[in-house]
Amino acid sequence: MLTRLTLVAAVLLLALPAPAQTAGAAPRASRARVSANGLYTVRLVETAPGQCRLEVGSDAPQGSWSVERCVGSADDLYFVANDGATVWVLRPLAEKPAGTEQQHVKKGKAPAWAAARVAWEVVRPGELRQELRLSGLVPTKRLSEVRQFRAHFGWLEGTLGIPGKGPRLTDAGEVEFETVDGKTHRLKF
Repeated sequence: MLTRLTLVAAVLLLALPAPAQTAGAAPRASRARVSANGLYTVRLVETAPGQCRLEVGSDAPQGSWSVERCVGSADDLYFVANDGATVWVLRPLAEKPAGTEQQHVKKGKAPAWAAARVAWEVVRPGELRQELRLSGLVPTKRLSEVRQFRAHFGWLEGTLGIPGKGPRLTDAGEVEFETVDGKTHRLKF
């Protein structure tokens, strides 16, 4: 009887929601990635909700730099140029703008969520150089292939259970990825 009660108590404890991240909780960080030439690394650290630091590291003199603001989230993918001065950010799980959660793709017309930002380039010292929207990467007639979630969508092959190769940095120093429509894209630094 005591064993059964212990087992029930353990199951109930496991069913409780995880506590929210508190100020004393460990920071979350994106996966660190290395430049094509192997000289630089990049990652984003979320020190607290709404507080982040983009870190570009290097053993080279004056090669390391950081930005004390959120230029993405720990769930995004970061790629750094061979000179360490430029970072591309890809957001595999993009948020739908407020009020567009239930919009469906209609023949010939792109829903408002297709205008969501899915990639952007950040240059040292943290300035936004350019940004890409889903509508610029996936044609309207292929938006039905985008994976829909309630308030988000998935658009990159090799992420979020979408079959295909994941985003990668080529030997030529370009970010290469495939969208859900199977088209290959290359981003230059």
